[in-house]
Amino acid sequence: MIVHLGQILDALGGELVGGVREIEISRISPLETADSTSISFLSNPRYEAQMAASKAACVVVAPGMRSAAQARGACIVAANPYVYFAKLTQFWKAKQDGVRLTGVHPSAVVHETAMVDPTAYVGPHCVVEANAKIGAASVLRSHVVLSKDCQIGERCLLHPGVVIGADGFGFANDAGQWIKIEQLGCVRVGNDVEIGANTCIDRGALDDTIIEDGVKLDNLVQIAHNVQVGAHSVIAGNTGVAGSAKIGRNCSIGGAANILGHLSIADGTSISPTSMVTRSIHQPGLYTGIFPLQTNEQWEKNAASLKQLHTLRERIKKLEKALYAQNSNNGNS
Repeated sequence: MIVHLGQILDALGGELVGGVREIEISRISPLETADSTSISFLSNPRYEAQMAASKAACVVVAPGMRSAAQARGACIVAANPYVYFAKLTQFWKAKQDGVRLTGVHPSAVVHETAMVDPTAYVGPHCVVEANAKIGAASVLRSHVVLSKDCQIGERCLLHPGVVIGADGFGFANDAGQWIKIEQLGCVRVGNDVEIGANTCIDRGALDDTIIEDGVKLDNLVQIAHNVQVGAHSVIAGNTGVAGSAKIGRNCSIGGAANILGHLSIADGTSISPTSMVTRSIHQPGLYTGIFPLQTNEQWEKNAASLKQLHTLRERIKKLEKALYAQNSNNGNS
């Protein structure tokens, strides 16, 4: 596929410097592997040397890199080169794919009471159960299951193997036997949500599980019953969120993190990968926590000690300083 810089500029904007609109582009490439028909981008000034050596036909840069990029050759100046790159990949994929698919693939199974917007697409071997709803321009890739009464908003993308609305994990213990608690809620997914392959979002027990607008979930994420994920939050792969947890807006959850049930996480919070969130977070910030597996009694004692670690450290420093002063005085006497 070949496009001209002019087509990119017309679609995405930006200022072309040191080049012409007729330059032909055949691929998007990293700086180091770009050739004379590639467009690349520089979002971090630390890689200016790579840009200078790059053979790219054009490089997307921030205003502060304008002069350096122009000295190399053609460039597009954009306020945020990384966002421009993201939009460029969307432009490129749309060109590659051609006409966007709509409707229901012949191998999909859609219940007669389900509502699928005419502009949506239900892919091969998907299952859409009774009274489920799929909004405009949403796409369900292959083997997606949308269970009874669950809702998908507009412009959502569900990758292969996603399961929306399986039963939440709810059981009551009766003399050593587990009695199932029927899950009577559903799942409501907002607009512009993307859900990665083999991710599962369980239906609520009584109230609904809610995924708000703009949320992005990676592959193999487990969202338990009655969880709420606030708008524009992102959750990386292998993360598990236990029942009734509430994640705020604009949060970032690293891969393989675990969030216990019935907790609340403040808007704008970031959780490092593999962290275990065992308490509610009321102030936004970056949080990290990993603890070795041990008996609960040991863990509680060690956790209490760990919270006092900084205070103990300062006390030891003061004692060492006093001891040093005492020894020095004894040596002088």
